[in-house]
Amino acid sequence: MPPRTRRRHPSQNTARNEAAQLADRLQQVGYTKRDIARIIDRDPSLVSQFYTKNKGAAFVPALRQVLTAVETGGITDLPELAAVAARHTTRRTTASGARARVRGKAVLITATGSGSGRVGSQAIASGAVPLRSLIADAAQRGMRLAFTVRLAKTAYLHPSGSRTDSPGIRRDVTQRADHTEERSYGSAQTGGFEAADFARRVDATGGDVTAAVRQWLLESGRIRPDAKILYLEVRTWRPR
Repeated sequence: MPPRTRRRHPSQNTARNEAAQLADRLQQVGYTKRDIARIIDRDPSLVSQFYTKNKGAAFVPALRQVLTAVETGGITDLPELAAVAARHTTRRTTASGARARVRGKAVLITATGSGSGRVGSQAIASGAVPLRSLIADAAQRGMRLAFTVRLAKTAYLHPSGSRTDSPGIRRDVTQRADHTEERSYGSAQTGGFEAADFARRVDATGGDVTAAVRQWLLESGRIRPDAKILYLEVRTWRPR
């Protein structure tokens, strides 16, 4: 009896589409799929679908320009690359010709008692308003909170993995090719922070979540006075 041969997934039988090829080239110079998703302002799962579901044709012009900006222009900053991509991304249209809606990045609390939300540079500059309702709802439910921020490496006062900062948990630090660094504060393992406390901080800043998080980082002696938050993600969960 001849040996069985494994059936390959359809995506393995065909050459990668151009979006996947461009994503590959960006990964070769140091960017992750998550970075690419932020550059094109979409969910990371869409970048994975460049490979598995042959998606991404609409982003090819933007990815070409981003790659050119990196390889020729020397641009490495994610917000700058996102601005390049935005100028060359055409939004989908509905059957009536109207612009199709893109799902927002903030994800509200689920029935299981957890939630998350993240915002990019534009939302951060305007106070990360989409995250305010997430934090307020978590506060009302007595939930816990953790967050991740990305700043320039030089904006942090302590080295990554420092017990004064992380504390000492290097796995919660992500270093980027554009000389920025992501650090996470709080987790389900360490207990996180009271959402109610952060809700009060947000209210004190007039609803500006970015300002509230930045103020906490300043008060706790983690960042320099001129530091700017480039990316912000908030996670909430119900304590056991």
